[in-house]
Amino acid sequence: MHSQVCVSVTGGTMAELRRNRDGAEGADLVEVRLDGVDRPDAAGALEGRRRPVLVTCRPVWEGGRFDGDEESRRRILEEAVACGAEFVDVEARAAFAADLIRGRRGRGVVVSSHTFGSFPPDLEARWRALQSWGAEVAKLAVEVKSLSEALEVMSLANSGPAPESAAGRVLIAMGEAGVASRILAGKLGNRWTYAGHKVAPGQLSPRRLLEEFRFRDLKPDAGVYGVVGNPVSHSRSPAMHNAGFAHLGLNAVYLPLQACDADDFLRFARTVNLAGASITAPFKVALMHAVDELEPLARRVGAINTIVVRDGRWHGANTDVHGFSAPLTGRIAVRGIRATILGAGGAARAVAVALADMGASVTVSARRADAGREIADLAGGGVGEFPPRPGSWDVLVNAIPAGEDAGERNPIEGAALDGEIVFDLVYAPARTRLLLDARAAGCLTIGGLEMLVAQAERQFELWTGQAPPAGLFQAAAARGIDE
Repeated sequence: MHSQVCVSVTGGTMAELRRNRDGAEGADLVEVRLDGVDRPDAAGALEGRRRPVLVTCRPVWEGGRFDGDEESRRRILEEAVACGAEFVDVEARAAFAADLIRGRRGRGVVVSSHTFGSFPPDLEARWRALQSWGAEVAKLAVEVKSLSEALEVMSLANSGPAPESAAGRVLIAMGEAGVASRILAGKLGNRWTYAGHKVAPGQLSPRRLLEEFRFRDLKPDAGVYGVVGNPVSHSRSPAMHNAGFAHLGLNAVYLPLQACDADDFLRFARTVNLAGASITAPFKVALMHAVDELEPLARRVGAINTIVVRDGRWHGANTDVHGFSAPLTGRIAVRGIRATILGAGGAARAVAVALADMGASVTVSARRADAGREIADLAGGGVGEFPPRPGSWDVLVNAIPAGEDAGERNPIEGAALDGEIVFDLVYAPARTRLLLDARAAGCLTIGGLEMLVAQAERQFELWTGQAPPAGLFQAAAARGIDE
């Protein structure tokens, strides 16, 4: 059985809830959350429905919004059963859970457990207890802070007494580090996965789940790729690579993997047999030591942004050098120009090597002179002031790692923008404050999306042996940023 899509909807009033219920496009099942409604009405939640419905009235003590008494909540769920709801969700901790399950002989009942905050030490015991209730579906949702914790939740699919079929199981690792559990529901044998607009931590929108991650096209043996970083939820790499897999008709998926450290990623990647990975901040240097082989360019740069798995061996590569060089080609004759790099992180290393190979004279402008010196040495260049002195550059490259305000703040506010080209590696938003200021000053500008696309196209070719069609990655990434 292929995992279904259950779209969770909320509303402040019954009218709003019904509108959202009927607007849940792509849903096999709609979870109507009565706990957020001012006057919850089970019959009203079912009235005129066009799809199967799961009725939930989650209490405050289990992460929901219903703060009334338990007898009132019991009446709401019993009314939902009486009115023909296909499913009702009852928490295992509810005093009336056994009665509700017994009255339905388990049919159409989801018995659930939700844990927020600290990761439970008795996870497997909780899962076995849930499975023993006799409900049609046992649902365990645990908030996770790492890929390793997500892996513990996902591994429950292979532990304990196996249900008679995959129909009886829903395992969810909530939070950004647990997104893989939602997309890989088929691998876990889940009856369904939940989608919605942040009704729960880490939940994906129905459109993104179905269109970007091609949830319904994935078979249980799908190859798994991903981008590892922290944070990583903003990344447009999944949009690009999943579009590439769709174009080639491959049974593969590319996931956002938010890791708390390098070891956290490695444990997850080895366990799920990751087929390839993109690496972003802050792991471009740390993960160099995890691969079996390093390509010469990656060794020279001292950072990797790509892992290619061949015959079980991990190969480390760097496509950032190509990604940076490609947009400059044809815009300026680089040989002999003065190029200044802002920042001294992993991306700056690739930029320095690329500029040196193209024949530029490189200066690194960083807040920490020692870090700047290390980058400058890669290019046989020097260390300059921060911000750069007026008249000191022809090409300025912003390689400062993107923060939450990266697009709104010019990192060298007030400094002269008097060269020819300003290249900002930040790609969201497409027009950063630095680029807007540079354009106003008369500079030619290049946004980070061009580098993002060029390096991703090279990654995809390393993994699949085929280059994506021209324009496919650009369109996929730009669409995601616009949304």
